[in-house]
Amino acid sequence: MKLQRLLSLTRQAVDAYGLIDNGDKIAIGISGGKDSLALLYALEKLMRFYPKKFQIQAITVDLGFDGFDLEPIKSLCGQLGVPYRILPTDIGKIVFQERQESSPCSLCAKLRKGALNQAALDLGCNKVAYGHHKNDIVETMLLSLIYEGRFYSFSPKTYLDRTGLTLIRPLIYVDEADLIGFSNKYHLPLCKNPCPADGFTKREYVKKITKILEHDNPGVRQRMFHAIIDGNIPGWPPALNQNSVQQSSLTS
Repeated sequence: MKLQRLLSLTRQAVDAYGLIDNGDKIAIGISGGKDSLALLYALEKLMRFYPKKFQIQAITVDLGFDGFDLEPIKSLCGQLGVPYRILPTDIGKIVFQERQESSPCSLCAKLRKGALNQAALDLGCNKVAYGHHKNDIVETMLLSLIYEGRFYSFSPKTYLDRTGLTLIRPLIYVDEADLIGFSNKYHLPLCKNPCPADGFTKREYVKKITKILEHDNPGVRQRMFHAIIDGNIPGWPPALNQNSVQQSSLTS
């Protein structure tokens, strides 16, 4: 996928759900994976021509695992002219050594999000951007159906009452396969996730199920995605720009 297409799909999501306003300062959570780095590229380029003026701030919550080299990301942010903050934490130690969680992902995510949100507030940000893409939206819905018995997925835009921050997900119209192509084409400096649970989670299980469903029923992922958009899920904002929603369907 070329940068132009990434920008087009990102802007469609931004316009459809009003994700960016004048004067925003947006913290981008940088994990070191392809999704967050593609989001960094997209928002940095969008910032140059989008009619609503905004700033971005890259933040990585370092969980404290050995071998997590962030120098390539620091170099990339320097090349793009994006301020970058690394937040050292002991979250990995707390989850895997002190608490010895049998299902560590929930606690880790909670602590990581809390640290990211606090860092965003400390740096004067009013929004936090996550690199969740179309596949994540569908997989979260299936996780909810299988393990919670409800039809749910996370929203493109969520206001957090306790912090005053707004979470946004500008990549919801982008397929994961396109992000992989973008990462390869532009040689993104990916940092391998050192988490010992990586690849052995419920989300990985659901990802495999989704791939099987798509193989046996081509187009099923796209149909599920639009079922989510049209499903009146509590917390999902109405689309401000229906043309952007329709255009995302045509270009997917």
